[in-house]
Amino acid sequence: MGRLGLAGAIYTYVLVVYGGIVRITGSGMGCGDHWPDCNGTLTPRLDLPTFIEFSHRLLAAGLTFLTLWLVIVAWRHRNDPALRGRGGLTRPAFLAGTLIVVQVLLGAITVKLDLPAGVTALHFVTALSLLATFATLAVRAGMFDGALTSIRMSEARLSPVALVAAGLGLLVVTFGALTANVGMTGPVPPSGAALACQGFPLCNGRLLPGGTPWVDIQWTHRTLAYLLFFYVLVAGLATFRRSAPRAIAAFAGACMTLVVLQVIVAAGLVLMHLPEPFQALHLAVGAALWACLAFWTALARRLEGPSALRRA
Repeated sequence: MGRLGLAGAIYTYVLVVYGGIVRITGSGMGCGDHWPDCNGTLTPRLDLPTFIEFSHRLLAAGLTFLTLWLVIVAWRHRNDPALRGRGGLTRPAFLAGTLIVVQVLLGAITVKLDLPAGVTALHFVTALSLLATFATLAVRAGMFDGALTSIRMSEARLSPVALVAAGLGLLVVTFGALTANVGMTGPVPPSGAALACQGFPLCNGRLLPGGTPWVDIQWTHRTLAYLLFFYVLVAGLATFRRSAPRAIAAFAGACMTLVVLQVIVAAGLVLMHLPEPFQALHLAVGAALWACLAFWTALARRLEGPSALRRA
């Protein structure tokens, strides 16, 4: 199940990035308002928008089958005491099954209602929640146990620090999804909210810009992102000082690198007036940062939870 969980996390990341390309290229209605078929057929004529949207749906179908396979395996082993309860594998497996059903329904609603901003943003956040669930399952299955021991590790707990980072990360991606989708005036981004704040690091040259709800949404996203930037750097350094196990230190370091990279990409995105390649890069790095935070948190919780490994 650990390999399935890791495969699911990687697959979901790829699907999230590809879904962003669907939105950035304005291909979200490439199949019209038809679902689950595409333009009234299962074998549509493939112009570029239709190809992008239809291939995204096929990738999503593959993730659905992978998740179903995982749920079946978990169901077959549901009575195994080692897999049940807090810290076990059955809960994240069944949660992944629930999230994939919700995700499919949100995808259908998004198409049928012509890409409403709130539903589109929720669709994105649900996908990232599914990614985190797969990451948790992979960690609980012991995929990184060989790097979860440390002779020098202190008694200080590592999971609260990582949990706060993940919580901040979830807020950032939620408001990022709203920024990307609220105020769309046509099929192709950027949205009104994405254009509402000019300049970097301030918004329209002001620390408290005020104005329209679009400004409020983007400035909230930016403010939370700045908080996440500083917090991850401090939390990562604190994790190193506590002589964390190799796996936790590696993910903490990766998160520090990604959060710096994301701020650089975000600055370029704004200062160059939201070019499409930078929109895609911003999404890809942000999703990678979220995945990194999910693995960091899951590893720290495994080390300290009921199934924690004994320290060497």
